[in-house]
Amino acid sequence: MTDTKLLREQVDKSGLKYKFIAENLDLSRFGLSMKVDGKTEFKASEIRKLCDLLNIDNDLRDRIFFTS
Repeated sequence: MTDTKLLREQVDKSGLKYKFIAENLDLSRFGLSMKVDGKTEFKASEIRKLCDLLNIDNDLRDRIFFTS
């Protein structure tokens, strides 16, 4: 389950726009919003790209995406 609050904090801290992030993940803006809101799940490849874009380390990645 995705920690949506923590993920939003990282996006805000990065200063990147959702449109830019969505394009880099090959998603629509709506598709990204659905994933960030926890309504659909991220694929492993999307998590990897998102972590690269937002400079998220492995520990923070695990707290955001793999906390039950």
